[in-house]
Amino acid sequence: MSIAVKIGEVALKTPIILASGTCGFGRELAEYMDLSKLGALSSKGLTLLPRDGNQGIRVAETPSGMLNCVGLQNPGVDAFLETELDYMVQSGAGVVVNVAGHSNEDYIAMVEKLDPYKEKIDALELNFSCPNVKEGCMVIGSSPKAIEALVSDLRKRTTLPLWVKLTPNVTSISETSKGAEAGGADAIVAINTLLGMAIDIRTRRPLLHNNSGGLSGPCVKPVALRMVHDIYSAVKIPVIGCGGISTYEDVLEFMIAGSSAVELGTITLVHPGRPVEIVDELNKYCEENHIDELSSLTGTLEMWR
Repeated sequence: MSIAVKIGEVALKTPIILASGTCGFGRELAEYMDLSKLGALSSKGLTLLPRDGNQGIRVAETPSGMLNCVGLQNPGVDAFLETELDYMVQSGAGVVVNVAGHSNEDYIAMVEKLDPYKEKIDALELNFSCPNVKEGCMVIGSSPKAIEALVSDLRKRTTLPLWVKLTPNVTSISETSKGAEAGGADAIVAINTLLGMAIDIRTRRPLLHNNSGGLSGPCVKPVALRMVHDIYSAVKIPVIGCGGISTYEDVLEFMIAGSSAVELGTITLVHPGRPVEIVDELNKYCEENHIDELSSLTGTLEMWR
């Protein structure tokens, strides 16, 4: 019996990855769980230079979820390489580095900085989907042709696996997925947050000082499941599902819909140790149901005709 999975050439001991942003670089969550039991950690979204993120209120609770407009606060790639990369390696989980930028040139420079560390990094997660910055990211991620062109350029600059994290805030995520695949992506990560808003009825202003933000948590799960299945049906490369996962049953749903692995984010802000509990529950599920390879569930959804 095994819950190990493969994302292309990347082997993970479990399908559970801590999503970019909510896990930082793993340090805080290491107080609540044994990170080595996870498949991988996806780093805080990194940019060439340090970013303070957006000003004012950046998080708001919503029914069954939360809004955030943190704005890619991060120490910058150089500080990450100096102080955080080795910590992530020593955690015992796989290392995924989330790469963000304001322009194609930013992404190129980031990949060229990270490529020399390929012995320590399992994959680069190209963030084409953050809704909380005014340039880059989601603008690039909204166009299949722009995605294809940039991924193709980055593919020439590194042999590291390239995972493309896509925005759900598009007309067709199947088409943007096809653009990533055509450019040479090794996997698709979906979904990032949905654009949303919350309003303070006393001040008649948005709760977030960025006005809108990214919606995550259990409320987005049905949308994420549908999009994961759409992507799985549209491309041949692996899909890593995320969006509202908080139980082992959620993980199984995403895998049946087409995910080879999953990312957990918002749940760690509510129950920090939940990811490792889910690992244990997946092992128990396989044992009780006589499933030799958890990965055999991927893409087994039978649609009604």
